[in-house]
Amino acid sequence: MSYPSKDEILASSKGWVASFLNFLPGLGSGYLYQRRWMPYFFTITVSTAWFALGFFLKGDSEPSQNEQIIGISGLFFISIVTVIEANLAFKKASNKTKAEKEKIISSIKKGWFN
Repeated sequence: MSYPSKDEILASSKGWVASFLNFLPGLGSGYLYQRRWMPYFFTITVSTAWFALGFFLKGDSEPSQNEQIIGISGLFFISIVTVIEANLAFKKASNKTKAEKEKIISSIKKGWFN
């Protein structure tokens, strides 16, 4: 019994589901779906740092509407970057596994007398 490679696991997922899960919450949930732990932890770290930066820069005062828009647009930017990256990684892994399968199939000799 052979275990699937990382590319096979990634290619077996649906790219649009991972992209949707990365966009909607904006915290890299699509990476959990794809079983990609390092990008997930990196996204969580960046999102936490963005919240912490806003918290420490503002202090005890109430944020203005412009500052709220800046905070939300930062999270939106993080989610857009993760959507694009998850989709590109899926396409790359899918193409790689297709090429490997075609290579295996073409290496099998066909004919009457092998």
